[in-house]
Formats: sequence, C-alpha cells, structure tokens
Amino acid sequence: MGAVARPAPIQQSFIIMSDSSIRLRPADTPTPQSGYIPYKHSRYWRSQVEAAHNRRPIVSVFMTQKAFVRVNVHATSDLDNEVGGWLIGNWREDQVTGEEYIVVDNCLPAQDVRQGSAYLTFTQNSQVAMFEMMESKFPDKELVGWYHTHPKMSVFLSNYDLFLHNNFFPHPWQVALVIEPHGNTAGFFVRDKHGNLDARKYFGFHELSDDQRRSVVHWTNMKEEFTESLSMMENNNE
Repeated sequence: MGAVARPAPIQQSFIIMSDSSIRLRPADTPTPQSGYIPYKHSRYWRSQVEAAHNRRPIVSVFMTQKAFVRVNVHATSDLDNEVGGWLIGNWREDQVTGEEYIVVDNCLPAQDVRQGSAYLTFTQNSQVAMFEMMESKFPDKELVGWYHTHPKMSVFLSNYDLFLHNNFFPHPWQVALVIEPHGNTAGFFVRDKHGNLDARKYFGFHELSDDQRRSVVHWTNMKEEFTESLSMMENNNE
C-alpha cells in the first residue's frame, strides 16, 4: 500500500453511527476467551518466508474455510486496485497450555474506500459502516485484524500499512493479512512477544475445518505441514 493522507487514528474507542450521530464507545481492557486450541480440526500451512526465519508469533492464526473463501473472493473482485476489510473472530487462550490464538471465522469487506493500484484508505465513512455492521451482525465477535491486497506486487507491509496497523489494530493479537491475487500468494503478519512486527516476514496459518479430506487453500507460497509437536499438542487437548 502506498503512502497517502493519513486518517486520524481511532485507537480502541469504537466510532459508531446511531440516529445520524456519531458516538464513541469507550475501549475495554480485553482478555482472551478460554478454549481449547483446535489443532485436531485443522491443517497447518507454512509460508516460504516463515520456513526461512526463526521468529515465533505471539498468537497462532486459525482461519475457517468459509472465511478463507470469502476473503479471497473479495481479493479477486478488483485485480487492478487494492481492496481490503476487517477480519472478524475470537481471541482465545488454551486452557491446557496457555497458548494464545485467534480464530478468523468471517470478514467485513470495506466499502466507500479510497483506492488505487498501490494504496487503500479506510475512510471515516467506511470505518463507521463496518463498526455498525460488526455490532449488528457479530455482537459476540472481536476485530482480530484486517486484510488488503497488493495487486502485481508482493507480500509485505508498507510504511503506511505499518502506520494503519499500529494505530488502528494496536493489540498484540491483532494481525494483518496481505494477499497478492495475481500470483495467489499471501501471508499473515503477526507481532512477536515483544510487540514487534516485521514488514517482510510473514506467517502461514491453520486451515480450520471439520472435514480433513479437502482443503480450499490455493496460495502457492504455502506448504502444508504436519509436525510431531502439533500432534503432541493435539493429544494433550483431547
């Protein structure tokens, strides 16, 4: 995403449109929901970049097949200009291991944006509309991150992307997904335990499904991987 005029950061106070007026909802101090990390219902897709570096993300990313398909349909809806939106789901902590993870089970495509071949800006109107929709359709869900495309570029975060992520998605467990729709490549950018985010080093994800026989993942820079450590974690959570 290229450099464009910066919007005023919203931080964690949600801007909501109600009865033709804007009101602020004070930010709460978030805590993860308790759960069991769903390794046994997923398959792991490791990115090529992830395999080359030794960084550990602060959270593991699980994404349902429904969410994966919806994000990719939106990503390919405009192959000339950047598109994007929000990732909706839950932030959780495993009851056994204490490991934190997020589950992405839906998305909100951003409307009324300013866009071009190398930039995307969430306008005030687009953010208000998405907050309204999130409150009405997904009242029990959390904003776990955002996604956008880099048509005919590569998978990375620009300086402006980093600004957006740090100001609008400041929680350590919130992630950024970048998709290059022409080459079918993508990656999740996740902070490390120190809160640092590398603009070039991205991670894969766990494809979440009850049907382990069929995958919907088509990103060419991801390779399915089953490790002994994941198997042991799975057994501990059964």
